[in-house]
Parts: sequence; C-alpha cells; structure tokens
Amino acid sequence: MNAIILSIGDELVLGQTVDTNSAWLSQKLAAIGCGVVAHVTVADDQSAIERAICQAARQCDLLLISGGLGPTADDLTRQALAAVMNEPLELNEQWLGELEKFFAARNRPMPEANRIQAMIPRTATMTFNTAGTAAGIEAALDPKKIGSGAIFPSPHAPPASGGEKIAPDPIFSCRVFVMPGVPREMKIMFERSVLPALREKSGGAVIFSRTLHTFGLGESAIAEMLGDLMRRDRNPSVGTTVSGGIVSLRINARFGSVAEASEQLEQTVASSREALGALIFGQEDESLQVVIGRMLKAAPGSTVATAESCTGGLLGKMITDVPGSSAYYSYGWITYANQAKQELLGVQRVLLDQCGAVSEPVALAMANGARDRARSTFALAISGIAGPDGGTPDKPVGTVCIALAHPGDAHARTFLFPGDREFIRERSAKMALTMLRYHLLGQKAPF
Repeated sequence: MNAIILSIGDELVLGQTVDTNSAWLSQKLAAIGCGVVAHVTVADDQSAIERAICQAARQCDLLLISGGLGPTADDLTRQALAAVMNEPLELNEQWLGELEKFFAARNRPMPEANRIQAMIPRTATMTFNTAGTAAGIEAALDPKKIGSGAIFPSPHAPPASGGEKIAPDPIFSCRVFVMPGVPREMKIMFERSVLPALREKSGGAVIFSRTLHTFGLGESAIAEMLGDLMRRDRNPSVGTTVSGGIVSLRINARFGSVAEASEQLEQTVASSREALGALIFGQEDESLQVVIGRMLKAAPGSTVATAESCTGGLLGKMITDVPGSSAYYSYGWITYANQAKQELLGVQRVLLDQCGAVSEPVALAMANGARDRARSTFALAISGIAGPDGGTPDKPVGTVCIALAHPGDAHARTFLFPGDREFIRERSAKMALTMLRYHLLGQKAPF
C-alpha cells in the first residue's frame, strides 16, 4: 500500500503557513508499512484540486487530503472531490444535526454558510469530527464511476486550462480520506477513524526508520564510502540528506512484520557504522553538542573553555544549549578585536603583527590562554574570516583557524569553508566540537 498526501490551502502555497500535517501523517503511515509517494500542495482553486486528486489517484492506493472543508467560499475540497466522482453533493442529516447542536451549545444561531459542512458526495461516507465543525469524508475513486466532467490530464499532456475538460483515463482505484486542515482536528480524526481502517488493510506491514548523523566529509564522499548500501533497489534503503553541514543517513526498512523490519534495520545500521566508523557522531535528534556533553560527563572532572573571534560566541551558545552543560562549561571569551585577544587571553602583539589574527599560531595562543585562565581540561579557539568582506588572496573569505588545547599539548588546523557568513560561522563552531570529539575518542580525524 502506498499513499500520496494532498494539502489544500492558499496559505500553504504562499508560504504563509508551514505544512506540518504532511510530515506528521507520513510518520503515522510509515508505522503501518504504508510508503508515501509524494506530498502535494495545492491552492484553494477547484480546478487545481480536481487535477491534483486525479493525478494522485493514478499513482497510489491511498490518498489523504487535508484542508478545504471549512464553510467559506474558498473551501472547495468537497466540491472538487464530488466533481471527480461525478456525483452531486448531498446533505448528511446526521452531521447537520451535530452542527446545530454545536452552535446551540454556545447560544449562537448556526450561520447558513455552515450547512455546506454537512454536504458530501452521494456515495461517500461521513467521518465524525469530535473537535470541530468540518466533517471528514471517506470515498473510493472507482474508474467505472468517474465521469467525463472530471478534469483529468494525461501524465504526458500539459495541464488543462480555461475550463477545458479532459476525459478520464480510468485505470485506477484509490481510497480517499478527506480531513480538516486544522492540525489538531486532523490528528484526532486520523487517529480515531482513519488509522484503524488503514492498519487493518496493512496486514501487519511496517516501515522502521533510523537516522544517523555525520560531520566532516561531504555527501558524495559519504555515499562513496557506503557503496552498495545506497543501491536504490535495496531494502532497507539508505539515503543521505544535508543540513547545516551535517550529512545524515536515513535508513528505512519496509517489511511484512515488526520482527523482520527490526532485524533488517539493525543489520543495515551496523553495516553503515562499519563503513563510516567515527564519522557517525549520533542518531535521531542527537546534535554534536549533545554528544560532546555526554563524552565530557563520562570523564569525571573534564571541562572545556572557549575563545572565539569570528563566531562571536556561537560555539559557547551551542555548548550551553544542552541542559546540564554547567557541569563541564564555565568560561568563554569573545575576543573579536586584537586588543581583546591581547588583554583577555594574553596573545602577544608580535604574534598578531607577524602572523595575523587569522592564523594557527594566534588560534593556539587563544586556546592556551583560555585554558590557563579557566583552569579547564580543554579549550577551543576559533579565529577566521566569515565575510562577506575582509578576505585577501592569501586568506580568502571562509579561512578559519581552529585550535584545541589539552593537557600537555595543543594543536591547530586551518580550514576553508564555503558559503555565506552564517554558514561559515556555523561550520566553524561544529568543526571545533568535532576536533574535540575526535580527541576524546583518541582518534585522528579522517579529513
């Protein structure tokens, strides 16, 4: 069983509201082994909704629609569904009674406009809404009942325009559930009425997922290391996504039983860890700073201080975003100007003059100065050119020097990060944490 999720609303298309319904529904469907083919967003336009329903129905067994069930003129989902089914909308007396009771309980007359919320296509079934006034709709798109009035473009033909009617291509049969767009109402209706019906049809199939996070190498390098694990015909499947410099592996196991899906997922996770080793720093919602905090806590008495220039306190913020970070972090310096580096961290003027503020010797002096003054186990220092100005041929924008001071020694590295100012600063802070992580692991970074 596969599904398409269709979200209706001008506010979604215009970006005024974020579509959280589709993500939530996808997670619920995965838990019962129903793969999602696509998320589709359509404006409050009846012709566009009709086309979207017809196109989606050709590609899936299950179509979940949210939105467009309100009482106003721009709520057109029920009308579009009726047109595709070639059926009239008919009044559902049971839901009309519920609407009247809803308004009576609030000592308000029911506006005439709300009657439309009790209208559903003739052969459809009304789905009870316990949290609002918009009843849901369940229907089957039967190819024998689709009329010539449905706007139904061929997958190879341009969209219909100007009211043009295209005869349907009756090769599909799809089950449709229409739910309110209000997230709270949609979730209650799905859990109460839709999910039980789908779970019964799934036959026990499940999709188990795991997300693993890496930092330090690009997506193509990670894919090369994974090799056949990323074959598109493989089950469990392994895919990669990138956000903020973090390359994440998304592993999905689709099997007919919980036991088989769980076993196969764990085997692929183990194979991925074997292929990538310490490049994998965490999974699911674990961030670098969370992992570093856990590692520092595992070494009683270990503390870290920070000294930052171009990141302006971002590294310290990331560390202290973690609850309980006071156990291992207590000192941080933002030494943006050279004078601050001298006065607060003891960086020698001659070093700044000879090497420049963005240099490994200065970053090392910053880290050593921070560690001495904080009396910490470790200290991280960052000095760089985040741009958009300030670069030179020898030190272009994106040049960042990061140093780690630790008991008995210190070392520094120079990086050239691409991107805009925000990305360079974020990448710098994450790389500093990564350098500390590899030191705590007792390993040399593979990049």
